[in-house]
Amino acid sequence: MSSLKPFSKLPALNSANILLVEFEEQFQLSLADALVEETAVTVNVRLAKSLPLPKENEESRPRIDLVVFIVNMMSELSFQSTEASLKHLDPGFFLGKVCFMVTNARNASVPTERLDSVRKLAASLHCPLLFAEDQTPAGVTNATERLLTILKVTAGHVPMATALYLSNLTRCTVPPDIDQPSFD
Repeated sequence: MSSLKPFSKLPALNSANILLVEFEEQFQLSLADALVEETAVTVNVRLAKSLPLPKENEESRPRIDLVVFIVNMMSELSFQSTEASLKHLDPGFFLGKVCFMVTNARNASVPTERLDSVRKLAASLHCPLLFAEDQTPAGVTNATERLLTILKVTAGHVPMATALYLSNLTRCTVPPDIDQPSFD
């Protein structure tokens, strides 16, 4: 098992590679199907339950332009898997090539501490935190559009924009009162 490195391979012309990491694979498949339908750029989607990726296919694996960790707020195991997977990423990915996507955040049964933990994790790594509605086709479409915007920048298809610049504009910040009891 090896760590995933962002700059170990050259980019491909007019294509972008995205890695969707979700422990439960519920939202991952519908999001992957929607991403592949993009016509302006060839989007190659890789799916994983967790990191590290197997070492056996490492030489044939394309360069990964964006890693998206999908965290289901209904599952503590989903968040724990994401935290464990982060250790297998090269630090170069945290220069604008990682984002977090949260699902089921509106559910009333989700503990606020879990959402606060995800927000703190994204803020500590200076990564964007996106919220997605995974139950409706419109929610999947909206999540796809936001990911495609980020992916095009990280793959180098947007002139005068870099992943690091985009990361500074979209990163998650934690308000100073985050350690206070949440909205009770």
